[in-house]
Amino acid sequence: MSIYDQQPIDLRGLRTYPLASRPSKVTVRDFARPLTAPEAREVLRLVDSMPNLLAADSLRAVAAAIIAARAAGRAIIWGIGGHVVKTGLAPILIDLMRRGYVTAVATNGSGIIHDFEIALAGWTSEDVDTALGSGDFGMAEETGFLLNQAIKDGAADSCGVGEAVGRLLVETRPPFSDYSYLHEAYLQRIPVTAHLTIGADIIHLHAEADGAALGAASHRDFRLFTSIVRNLNGGGVYLNLGSAVTMPEIFLKAVTTVRNLGFELADFTTANFDFLQHYRPQTNVVRRPVANGAGKGYSLTGHHEIMIPLLAALLE
Repeated sequence: MSIYDQQPIDLRGLRTYPLASRPSKVTVRDFARPLTAPEAREVLRLVDSMPNLLAADSLRAVAAAIIAARAAGRAIIWGIGGHVVKTGLAPILIDLMRRGYVTAVATNGSGIIHDFEIALAGWTSEDVDTALGSGDFGMAEETGFLLNQAIKDGAADSCGVGEAVGRLLVETRPPFSDYSYLHEAYLQRIPVTAHLTIGADIIHLHAEADGAALGAASHRDFRLFTSIVRNLNGGGVYLNLGSAVTMPEIFLKAVTTVRNLGFELADFTTANFDFLQHYRPQTNVVRRPVANGAGKGYSLTGHHEIMIPLLAALLE
């Protein structure tokens, strides 16, 4: 029994609204398009013309490491924040899955929410400044209800968050599922792990949220992610794309867990892609895991909507 006088708030009285009625800033009409093979060759010519120095060399090195990892059957893990989805890059990620350049995706809660909304409605990213004043921010009915239900069902079936939501999208096949990386990953049995910060995502505001299910499913995803990180040993690649805090922290904990359990983890590549270089990605992705000769780390600065299609074009 709690000793506090203040009791937790009752969420059952929250007002929700249909997702279709919400203005959103990102729609599938603006999403990226994967290049055809001839188009990609033109990009390769452009990159070949760049100097063999600094970031241009780093970009080539990361692409070469990914190509080598695919050939060797080693892990290629894409750690993404929700911004990667919000900048219309799911079609690029889906194309890379189909071409064998993705063995796992790891994300935070927003990476799941935005992809789900895209699959269901064809748009995502509400105007927070406008909605917050009226208390409508995060109150889309389908997002709160369906995602929480999928996670509860998944936890009951010993599934993590990523697998549970992917299963929901494949079973229900919403109108824009072709734009969903979760849908494609589930079809291909590519693991997607989601690493939640309870209270930080809009679905946690809804009465349907079950803390026990959220925690159990996300912790299962952490253990699954850690198991996948083992496969970086001997030539794998870990990419951190647009997560400044959550994924760098999760990755560091997975690395130490793998090594603590006695598994070798060396000779792998890490890279951070972001438009600002933050402390945690630099320290927990680029520097610490590959220190003392364990591998190589790279930092590439630029907007995701430019850098990720450019990287994808280099992967023949």
